Amino acid sequence: MTTKLRLSVIVPTLDRPQSLQKCLDALVQQSYSVSNFEVIVVDDGSQNTLNNLIASYSESLNIHLLRQANAGPAAARNKGATIAAGQWLAFTDDDCTPAPDWLCVLDSATRSYPTQLLGGFTINALTENIYASASQSIQDIVYRHYNARPLQARFFASNNMAVPAQLFAELEGFDASFRTSEDRELCDRCLHQGKQLVYIPEAIVYHAHRLNFSRYCRQHFGYGRGAYRFHRLRAQRNSGNMQKEMTFHLNLRNWLTVPFRQYKGLHAITLAILLVCWQQANLMGFVYEAARNRFKIV
Repeated sequence: MTTKLRLSVIVPTLDRPQSLQKCLDALVQQSYSVSNFEVIVVDDGSQNTLNNLIASYSESLNIHLLRQANAGPAAARNKGATIAAGQWLAFTDDDCTPAPDWLCVLDSATRSYPTQLLGGFTINALTENIYASASQSIQDIVYRHYNARPLQARFFASNNMAVPAQLFAELEGFDASFRTSEDRELCDRCLHQGKQLVYIPEAIVYHAHRLNFSRYCRQHFGYGRGAYRFHRLRAQRNSGNMQKEMTFHLNLRNWLTVPFRQYKGLHAITLAILLVCWQQANLMGFVYEAARNRFKIV
């Protein structure tokens, strides 16, 4: 009788083979025994085949490649979960490089919290990119607000998350209708069903998302659209109050004062401007999606 794997690492990818290679290199370099985990790469409709890239890791990783027509990262993660042999599913993204002890830390946490959804900490790998730095500040802001009490956490990004395979099946995975905010929706659904989220900040991945001003604004506009869909679904299942959530945006100390104190001079001013742009882009995306649904705009 074969022993079931401890962890299945699921990585959705789309047209970023160089970034994916760095991610896989980081998984090869894990201090965790390769016999205890597998890697499932889900190609979400890339233009070029990943066969040769994945084959180059066949001797160093227990690795599998799945393909699907483009359906978004939520659907890709769900597809990966369908063949996962691990007791736990660990999710990261193709532009992330897990720290060498990432899987060891997660494995230890799974033994302490065997039925909970776990989330780690993500660090910006592109410190020279002000837009990536601003995005890191935004994640720090979100985690300070939602995960101030690690044993009563409320949100984890899907690029650093682990969940028991059984719980993931019970939750029926990510909502594939979400192209953004699918992690937010999953966490809320998990809490609504009486489950616990536990924050494990020692489980670290490094995120290399290269942005310019246009891409930065488009990203947060998209998050605003996802936020509208999230709150609409949340109202339907009575799992939260949007007015209560507004305290997050009104907490100027958390999203403006604290980040501003972390930097000096021009860098601090630029960061403050980008944080204001984040709030504006997010709001515009929210209003756009609300109008789109109100007037049935395709």
